[in-house]
Amino acid sequence: MTIVTSRLLQDTLLTTVAHYPDHTALIVDDVRMSYSEVADYACRLAHALRASGIRRGDRVAIFMDNTWQCASSIYGVLLAGGVFVVVNVQTKHDKLAFILRDSDTRVLLSEPHLVRVFGPVAEQLPTLRVLCTSASKALPTGIESLDAALADMPTTPPPQSAITLDLAALIYTSGTTGFPKGVMHTHQSLLFVLDSINEYLGFSQNDRLFSALPLNFGYGLFQWLSAVRAGATLVLARSFTYPMQVFNRMNNETVTSFAGVPTIFAMMLAQDAKQPLHFPSVRILTNAAAVLPVEFIPGIRRMFPQAGLYKMYGQTECIRSAYLNPALADIKPESVGCAIPGTELLLLDEDGQPVAPTEIGNLYVRGPHLMQGYWKQPEKTAEVLVPGLLPGEFLLKSGDLFRRDADGDFYFVARSDEIIKSRGEKVSPTEVENAIYSLSSVQEVVVAGIPDPILGEAVCAFVTIRDGENLSIQQIKHICNERLENYMVPKHIVLLPELPHTANGKLSRKLVLEQCVTLLATLE
Repeated sequence: MTIVTSRLLQDTLLTTVAHYPDHTALIVDDVRMSYSEVADYACRLAHALRASGIRRGDRVAIFMDNTWQCASSIYGVLLAGGVFVVVNVQTKHDKLAFILRDSDTRVLLSEPHLVRVFGPVAEQLPTLRVLCTSASKALPTGIESLDAALADMPTTPPPQSAITLDLAALIYTSGTTGFPKGVMHTHQSLLFVLDSINEYLGFSQNDRLFSALPLNFGYGLFQWLSAVRAGATLVLARSFTYPMQVFNRMNNETVTSFAGVPTIFAMMLAQDAKQPLHFPSVRILTNAAAVLPVEFIPGIRRMFPQAGLYKMYGQTECIRSAYLNPALADIKPESVGCAIPGTELLLLDEDGQPVAPTEIGNLYVRGPHLMQGYWKQPEKTAEVLVPGLLPGEFLLKSGDLFRRDADGDFYFVARSDEIIKSRGEKVSPTEVENAIYSLSSVQEVVVAGIPDPILGEAVCAFVTIRDGENLSIQQIKHICNERLENYMVPKHIVLLPELPHTANGKLSRKLVLEQCVTLLATLE
């Protein structure tokens, strides 16, 4: 296979397989795949997608667990010239339908056990082609076998026509409207941030990265992309549901890098208190998606005695913004550090002027890793991509408040919007409220985030019931479990006789939090 310059995201796979064809690329459950096997599968999928009519820029959704097929399919879509849309397997029917419609997805790749979710959606979208990994029993009518579609396809890459400015991915993230927004990333933006991350983390082909994070999640996705870029091995877990299995796998595979969020670290620390955990092979430890509590650090160091701890900050719109050098983890435990290589961070006041050191300001991100915008939402795009320092340049308005110390290192202060960050995931209060409002007995509901030492923020729902109606917390929890991803289901549901309103009669999350401060203290 010819070695190529990495102008497109899929070129990283082609380059790596040319250098290390027999090196183990991916370990999932009992499956071990070399780079040549990943590339062969991706190329066959690319040809199958081309045969199904996928052309440059078409969207292909991947609705799968953390499997080798899911990971390999990302590169298959790219090699076909398509734009990959990885969807969380916890996504329920309504949101999946919205994402597929909004993205104008042409082909959906999925698995038999998810047919209960995607089956009814596919019936509503007659132009959608569904390719499903084969199962022991026959697939439902209209659902095609992915394995059969790949059977006779070539294992060489199809001709490439995309350029670096073309879209590579649509990553859907929760929005304040209650509907997810498709974040548009080009080959250029993803390649740039990928190289920046690999530069400061120092990955090489000798590394063995471990991740239990979903591949639809930017943090999880980049564990795979980083491994491929470096020629390293990714040990991919489907989830963190069975922690002891995860811990044993980490040691058995002598992993050298571990990616966690505060929720995962909290689970590990709880287990460590019962039976000490020890991971001596790990040299790189990363945290992103939510602020890591300072109190966790001593315990984490005991479990990972040889690891440098990289505290990181970012958002889907630019993937990664800042990282803290491990040498400063004990000196500045509350900091997220400085801008990632090749980028710049600015703190500006409400008038767009720089703030002085130690003063709080709005964080703006500058660099080639910014998204192109929100898919089909130019108004929302204009709110966060604002004119930059140079003519024609844009800055990303993060929506978060930070301060900077005299050394130039940054400290997260608060979110300036209403999005809740729980378990490292973004939760739209409106989306949770809509689920609860589907119960006819509900009169009003306000969802807000309250500080939580493990989750970052806990989702809390304040609910009033219509006069004469009966509704239990268990019934509300049940509808949330039916309609929402697990991380969106409220940890606390509070039934109140009434909710506070503003002078013009509108419900206000701020007033709810202010007036329920005593009650909230009992929930924390």
